[in-house]
Amino acid sequence: QVQLVESGGGVVQAGGSLRLSCKASGLTRSTYSMGWFRQAPGKERQFVAALNWSGDDTDYVDSVKGRFTISRDNAENTLSLRMNSLQPEDTAVYYCVAYRISRVIRTATPRYWGQGTQVTVSS
Repeated sequence: QVQLVESGGGVVQAGGSLRLSCKASGLTRSTYSMGWFRQAPGKERQFVAALNWSGDDTDYVDSVKGRFTISRDNAENTLSLRMNSLQPEDTAVYYCVAYRISRVIRTATPRYWGQGTQVTVSS
């Protein structure tokens, strides 16, 4: 049984930073890439960032480039998202995802999803 469990969400003031973590379990070797999606109130689900299995190829949505950093520790089965210079527009539920492909393709449909963690940025 595959499980992705996010943590690290919370409330932060605009300009602050937050680090999200995702602990994965039950993933097979056929799953390589991992990433993050988010869904803000009244908006559709949005791709945020992704990286390949080796962690040397990443992709970010334009709105977070230069502010967010995605990384992974395969030995610990952990995915992370460091979010700096947070803005109220970043307020959303953030979801950890896992793919069954090794490359980074932002339009790909994730195979597995976490339960989500709330990030609220106050102005």
